[in-house]
Amino acid sequence: MHITLTGNLGSGKSTICKILEEKYGKEIYSTGKVQRSIAEEMGMNVLEMNELMKKDHKYDHLIDDTTAKIARENPDKPIVFDSRLAWNFVETSFKVFLSVSLDIAAERVYSDKKRGEVEEYSSVEDTKANLKKRAEIENIRYKDIYGLDYFNFNNYNLILDSTFCTPECLASLLIQEAAEYEQKLAAGETPSLKILMFPK
Repeated sequence: MHITLTGNLGSGKSTICKILEEKYGKEIYSTGKVQRSIAEEMGMNVLEMNELMKKDHKYDHLIDDTTAKIARENPDKPIVFDSRLAWNFVETSFKVFLSVSLDIAAERVYSDKKRGEVEEYSSVEDTKANLKKRAEIENIRYKDIYGLDYFNFNNYNLILDSTFCTPECLASLLIQEAAEYEQKLAAGETPSLKILMFPK
């Protein structure tokens, strides 16, 4: 079964995907990289790209149609879709949402110099305001285009929180929970939504 991984900006999806690829042999498809690449080609930062995508839905449709096509054409490949909306477009998947506090997300994103010029910020506070604005724009866009409530946990099979938990621990939990989910489906059971939060 494919895995779709989405979540809050700065929650560590890319880091977890790297572990899933290197340690668990999963193939990763990242729509975030596709979007950043489009922004770079157009000479924009990611917030400007989100503003443009809010007005012109052709970019969303291009990314989402490609995601659905890859899933359809590779039903037996162990693909993890690192994507905002793959949970809605991949027909059969284990749907995971990764949450994180906005303060921790802002610190991570501000410290991550690998994001390049399309995601440069002047301070942690600037990063925090930017991430909050981007999340609001994206959520409005998804409701407008697809009628989806991105932050409704009922859309997903598993909720993990990365505020205090290490990426290695989260990757291990994700693989364990995905296997358990598939076993329950195979046994004819209907698995319920599971939320795993760090005790802090």
